[in-house]
Formats: sequence, C-alpha cells, structure tokens
Amino acid sequence: MTPQPFQIKRKKTRKIHIGNVPVGDFAPIAVQSMTNTHTQDVDATVAQIQDLAKAGCEIIRVAVPDQDAALAIKKIKERISIPLIADIHFDHRLAIQATRSGADGLRINPGNIGSKQKIKAVVDVANEYNIPIRVGVNAGSLEKDLYEKYGGATAEAMVESALRNISLLEDLNFTQMKISLKASDVARTVDAYRLLSEKTDLPLHVGVTEAGGLYAGIVKSSLGIGMLLSMGIGDTIRVSLTRDPIEEIRVGYEILKALSIRRRGPEIISCPTCGRCNINLFDIAEKIEKALMFSTTPVKIAIMGCVVNGPGEAKEADIGIAGGDGIGILFKKGKVVKKFPQEKLVEILLNELSEYEARQKTV
Repeated sequence: MTPQPFQIKRKKTRKIHIGNVPVGDFAPIAVQSMTNTHTQDVDATVAQIQDLAKAGCEIIRVAVPDQDAALAIKKIKERISIPLIADIHFDHRLAIQATRSGADGLRINPGNIGSKQKIKAVVDVANEYNIPIRVGVNAGSLEKDLYEKYGGATAEAMVESALRNISLLEDLNFTQMKISLKASDVARTVDAYRLLSEKTDLPLHVGVTEAGGLYAGIVKSSLGIGMLLSMGIGDTIRVSLTRDPIEEIRVGYEILKALSIRRRGPEIISCPTCGRCNINLFDIAEKIEKALMFSTTPVKIAIMGCVVNGPGEAKEADIGIAGGDGIGILFKKGKVVKKFPQEKLVEILLNELSEYEARQKTV
C-alpha cells in the first residue's frame, strides 16, 4: 500500500494585509525577520533590509526606541520594497509618529503602552492610516495581576493576556489584528498558541522568542514553529536567532520546506560522511550553500561523498555531485551523466545549476 503524503489542514483565520502582503485566510505563510541595526542609521538599516529581501524576507520589523527612529521610517520606506512594521514599547507617541512616517503595521503590547486614552490614540491613528496592529504577548512581560493569578507566566496566563488585549482593541472599534504569544521555551509556546487558536480566528504570528544562538535557536524554532504549523496553526513566522538575521530567513524557509508548505530556493541533500568519504565534503557543501544563498529556484541538489553509492542514495535529486580518489561525477535522478577531475566538483555543479535555472525560466 502506497503511503499517503503528510498533509496539513490549516485553520481558517481572518485576513489582514501588511502592506501588499496578505496574512491569514490561507494566504501563503509569510516569513519575516527584524533588523539589528540602529533604525535611525538609515543607510545601514536599508542595506540590511535589502539583503534580507533578497534572501526571501517578506515582512521586516524595526525597533523604534525614540523619535529619531520613528522619523527615520519615512526615509527607509522610500528605499525598500517589502512592508515594514514598527516595534513599539512603552511610548504611544512613537507608534503615532511611526505610523505617520509610513509604517505598514505596528507591533505593540497594549499592557505596556499605558492608559486606555493612550491606547485609543494609537488605535485611532492605525485606523486612520488603515494599518494592522500585532498584539505581542511575551512571557517575560506578562501583566503583574495575571502572573500572580496563575503563579507564573504560564500558557494559560499568556492566553488570558492576549484575550484581554484583543477585547481592549475591539472595544475601541479596531479589528485589524494579528496575535503572537511567545516564550523562550518550546512547550509553553506551543501550549499557548494551541489554546489561543481554539478561542479566536485572528491570524497568528508564530515564533519562539529569545531562542538563543545558532544551534539552540534552530532546534527550538524548528520544533516550536514546526509543531504549530503541523497542527495548522500559524499565518506568519519569525525565527529568532542571536545571529545575522539572514540566517533567520534561511531557517524559516527550511522549516516550511521540511513540512512541504512552501518551497523557495534549492533543497540540498548531503551525506553526513563516513569512513568511505575521501573528499572534504564539509568545505564543498559550505561553498555551495553560500553560492546559492540568494537563489530562488526550487531544485533538489545532492552533495555526496561516495562515487559508488552516492547517486543511488540520492536518486531523487534533480542534480547531484559526488567525489573520491581524484574523480568527480555529476548525476541526475541517480544516473551518472559526467565524470571529471575531483577539484572541479563545485565549479561543475554551479555551472549545471545556472543552466538549470535558465531552462526553468524559459518553461
């Protein structure tokens, strides 16, 4: 009996727009990141956003700690092509100025903005400019009364905080919202999103906050985001890494590819190496990954360390290379199509991929 492919049934949510990017209601799950430049440094911020957009970032968020940063958004927006969200804490005036400067959305925690009058001022300007607000609930900044009620920043406490803030904005006639519920641990994050998803149809921004450096961050994010997406929960994602934000985009798309939700760019298959491997496969794989960082062509590539077994082990690959004992081979769908000196492995593969991309554009 042929096994059935893994299928995910997404939950239907309301649709909002962040600039020209739809979020919710079965729209493609958008991949986003956040700059780590000083927002008021327009040139540096624009350069990073342009690199992120090239890597596949579809929505970018910038920190707005002061009026200079809020004012800088206008100049930044003039030079970028993807929607920009202003991240605001504590000072409602920054949200108002960021909106007037052209932000496509706001990220706030209503609980730290201040009085209902200040929140209303933010909501009024968001309605005036027709932009959405992300209500961001973090375990580390939970309201004191909820912390005491639940004996800590539990998943249930985070959900109650989110529902409280949703009601607050709805009472002010604001409905263009998406919600995030982030903790630094996977189990609590997953529980919180699962519980909230049962109580609202608002679109959800999914991620594990403060996930850590490269390895811990990738593991936590892949598990947390992956489990939620496999349940059909999540309309946009952000992988949080203490790293160059381009790595966040790469990991985000790898999660989506692994779940067969979206494909962008090459999928690389490579063997972990063993005693039969007689080439520096680590170096070869790293060179190819860097060369293809900005490629958008959906192609399956194999990088194998054994000329004899490699093609058969990676027979599903569209294009593959393997090498050893001075010999390199190029194979397609498990069949060897070319032999050449081993030192040309990277060159031959990249040339073949360039031809593949050209053929795809003419189809």
